[in-house]
Amino acid sequence: MTKNTIFKEVIWKKPHYYEILHNIFKKVRKLQMKKKFLAVLLAGAMVLGVTACGSSKDSSKSTTEAVKKEETTTITLAAAASLEKCYTEKLIPMFEKENKGIKVEGSYDSSGKLQSQIENGMTADVFMSAATEQMNNLVKGKYISKGDVVELLENKVVLITPKKGDAKVSSFKDITKADTIALGDPKSVPAGQYAQEIFTNLKNWNDVKKKASFGTNVTEVLNWVAKGSASCGVVYATDAASNKDVKVLAEAPADALKTPVIYPVAALKKSKNKDAADKFVKFLQSEKALKVFRSYGFTINK
Repeated sequence: MTKNTIFKEVIWKKPHYYEILHNIFKKVRKLQMKKKFLAVLLAGAMVLGVTACGSSKDSSKSTTEAVKKEETTTITLAAAASLEKCYTEKLIPMFEKENKGIKVEGSYDSSGKLQSQIENGMTADVFMSAATEQMNNLVKGKYISKGDVVELLENKVVLITPKKGDAKVSSFKDITKADTIALGDPKSVPAGQYAQEIFTNLKNWNDVKKKASFGTNVTEVLNWVAKGSASCGVVYATDAASNKDVKVLAEAPADALKTPVIYPVAALKKSKNKDAADKFVKFLQSEKALKVFRSYGFTINK
């Protein structure tokens, strides 16, 4: 007897078995259908995952490109030490706020030292000195175009002493009464060059030199006097006004200092960010920037 014959005989004798088997077959079919459905869902999910991944990569690429477009341009300002406060406290923050894509980094020192550094390869985009000599030297060396130079500010030269000290001197003429005199080095510091001119015209330069200590920039001279390391010193009026520990004894006599204390500014020819550098120089000539310079004691050169 075959298996098929036996199966038919069992169904014939036990009809209720048929119903049981029928239900079993239905459940099997449903399970098979569910498996097929799950397989389809899984395949769909995989397709969606690949698409999403591709979309994510595209989105990431777009974001990266957008970030690149918004990258910050950094320019370097090489400026006289006497300008440091007005730049760091006010002018640079003002400019960066108005020009979100441009950042300004300042390098402050004596104008002569900065000139030398630029000539020796220093990366700088804008130069602002405390005298015309250093700017003119860079123009002659073809680092700066003469037509780009703006003689922006003017300053005064003053004689200072420690605020709490008992000054033995009262003017540039009797400065040799002081025990120690702080001056900028005339070889590289414009304030020192102005001091040398003053004392040469007053015919006491040789006596002054014997008591002088020469600083690398005007800020160093100011700090020596403020701390009492020197009895007196020669600085700019703006420097004296910025330090509460010194007092001004006198302003340089007009017949002794015949050279105007001019602060010129210009963008360098080889600036890698010339557009940003030019924009910064233009900003410095705006009324809001000039107002800041005035608030720090500078006079606008007209």
